[in-house]
Amino acid sequence: MTKPACITTRLSISAVFALLSSPAFAGGFALNEQSASAMGTAFSGRSSSALDASTVYGNPAGMSYLGEQVSGGMALISASSDISNASSNFNGSNHGDMVPLTAIPFGYYVKPLDDNWHFGIGVYAPFGLATEYENNFEGRRFAKDSDLSVVSIQPTLSYKLNEQWSFGAGISANHAEGTLSSAVNPAPAVFRDGEYKVSGDDWGYGYNLGVMFQATDSTRLGLSYRSKVDYTLEGDVKNTDIANGIVPAGKYDGSLELTTPETFELSVTHQFDSQWTGYAGYTWTRWSRFQEVVIKSPGNGSPIFQEVVEEQNWHDTRSYAAGLSYQLNNQWVLRSGLAFDPTPSNNTDRSPRIPSGDRYVFALGAGYSPTDNLTLDLAYVYLQEEEVSVNNSEAGKGRYQADFNNAAHSLAGQATWRF
Repeated sequence: MTKPACITTRLSISAVFALLSSPAFAGGFALNEQSASAMGTAFSGRSSSALDASTVYGNPAGMSYLGEQVSGGMALISASSDISNASSNFNGSNHGDMVPLTAIPFGYYVKPLDDNWHFGIGVYAPFGLATEYENNFEGRRFAKDSDLSVVSIQPTLSYKLNEQWSFGAGISANHAEGTLSSAVNPAPAVFRDGEYKVSGDDWGYGYNLGVMFQATDSTRLGLSYRSKVDYTLEGDVKNTDIANGIVPAGKYDGSLELTTPETFELSVTHQFDSQWTGYAGYTWTRWSRFQEVVIKSPGNGSPIFQEVVEEQNWHDTRSYAAGLSYQLNNQWVLRSGLAFDPTPSNNTDRSPRIPSGDRYVFALGAGYSPTDNLTLDLAYVYLQEEEVSVNNSEAGKGRYQADFNNAAHSLAGQATWRF
């Protein structure tokens, strides 16, 4: 394993941390915005409810409870970050609010094949983030701009064994694309920053499994599993650091290895009476796969541009959620939910790329069915993170310390049409 031989190479690893930054509504860089109906209860009953075709993502076994239908919608995320007590040996600003307004679309289709078999397909975004610090950000040598998107296509089958047991399975084709950058220019005599940018894309493949058990007329349990997916994002490594003479400025071939983690999700849905329904959910995510991040580059003949490895040391997380829905009348259902989602990062390795703490989620939602065929769902989520501190110091990049207080709002809408 070749260790980094210069400051420019080290900055490529800092750029990778853009994948692991900014508030989202699931831990790490996972996204939860695949269903407005599930979002209204903070996703607490996602594996056991089968409210609509979005169960293709939540638990494919839930298709056994549905007729032919199509669901689709979009979520908007607006996140903010308040940076305080910042200090560095480089001058700059600390505006925060580095996450742009982001739209996340999703769509699903379910069709019964016979009394036992159902087919479904979904298109959604399971992972993705974007950060855009200001050009003069004080910690720009540890973090600057980034963009990551993962889009999944998931064909799925479910089988209803009897009135109690249903099973589902699907495969997913996932396209990941990212562009990540950091400022570079450690020479104090040079007043113009260079830039180190890594970009690439790849396809990865995984699978989803699910089971639902109708324990009583009022109680249903669901368990779902989503596999890990391996990517090698192949593309360009571009260096415009004119002040550093060790690695010449230019464009190089490069690759970034990335693995998105597997998850187990268990939930229960219980109907108390004709109006009230309760939900409880538990999710385990294997974030411990992020023990290190690796960038490889042939270097166009340069022996020091080969492989860069840096420890990340994330740990597995266990998230919890609870929710309620109230059937107001034949047309309206009201929803609410709470969730706790701990951060997978640790205090030692936290950087401006990953200034996230434990997350507390508050959700409200409503469903409106003007006809038997059409349901319109709307959901709002507010997320507040605990305040966390960043204390980074590295040769050539200097020092950056700050406190981050992150929050986010999300609004989602969805329409379901039953044929």
